[in-house]
Amino acid sequence: MFPEVLEAARELQLPLLAALLLLGAAAKAGSRSAGTGAAVLLPERLRGPATLATCLAEAALAVALLTATGLPGEAARVATALMFAVSVVLLPAARRRDPEAGCGCFGGLSRAPIGWRTLTRAALLAVAAAATVGLPLSGWEVASAPDPLHGAVLGVQLVVLALLSPELREVAARAATREPCALREVSERRTSRRLRGSEVWRTNAKVMIRSEPEETWRHGCWRFLRYDGMRHGRRVDVVYAVRIGGPRRTGVRAALVDRESGTVVATFGAVTTLDLQGPPRRLPGPRRAAMRDEAAGRGGARPGTLAEEPPGESGRALPDGVRASGPGV
Repeated sequence: MFPEVLEAARELQLPLLAALLLLGAAAKAGSRSAGTGAAVLLPERLRGPATLATCLAEAALAVALLTATGLPGEAARVATALMFAVSVVLLPAARRRDPEAGCGCFGGLSRAPIGWRTLTRAALLAVAAAATVGLPLSGWEVASAPDPLHGAVLGVQLVVLALLSPELREVAARAATREPCALREVSERRTSRRLRGSEVWRTNAKVMIRSEPEETWRHGCWRFLRYDGMRHGRRVDVVYAVRIGGPRRTGVRAALVDRESGTVVATFGAVTTLDLQGPPRRLPGPRRAAMRDEAAGRGGARPGTLAEEPPGESGRALPDGVRASGPGV
């Protein structure tokens, strides 16, 4: 019975290691991965490229473990074992360099300081990869035709990996406590993707002179981006406000400010402060809603709304954090 269990355990390592490498590569592709793990041993300018190279190498090894047999498959299995073995050597050095640095095994998720669990997991995975050398099957062949013995071995190994993975505690902590949007870290790249996919961006695309912002800043749950623009022969600042978090279809505002006089000449995406008495059949248009607000004496902002600045010439309110005077915004 023991030889059958050992053979099933060896075969199971191929798809399991491939899955772990793919997860690690996908996590390292994030912007928060640089500067963790063994990358802290390198100069600052080389940490990003080194993390990207590790990401590509892990993805390539994962594909090889799943598909390759013969000599290419053997080379991939030996390379995987060496990679985990090298990490067992480099991670203690990274811990001495920066005691608070995470292992970076799963990108920004591996933020816990390097400890004995991380080192033990890397050593076990190195042994697991070495045990696959000499198998005639590929990882895909094992995964496509599992048997009950494979399932039993997989259950035991997943429990062991869970006990040795501090990342699971981080996932549980994030699920239990959600950060307020004002404190949430969101990359400028993600903000730019949301902005460029909005109707407000497409509306003002012809006004902007350059496609890159001249200035960006963060205020609470909003990130502001200022672009240089030209409108009717006059220089303007095109200021966008992109909300951190929330549905993708919401949270983009814009204001056009005359650079010479500081006058707000147009706003886009502003919301009305009109109270809705019931579920309306059709929401009023922005201009009509603004007229209702003015007639009802609701021109000022209420606590908790975005309209905290006086309305511009268009009669709509600016987003929170945009000033309606001065040469810059």
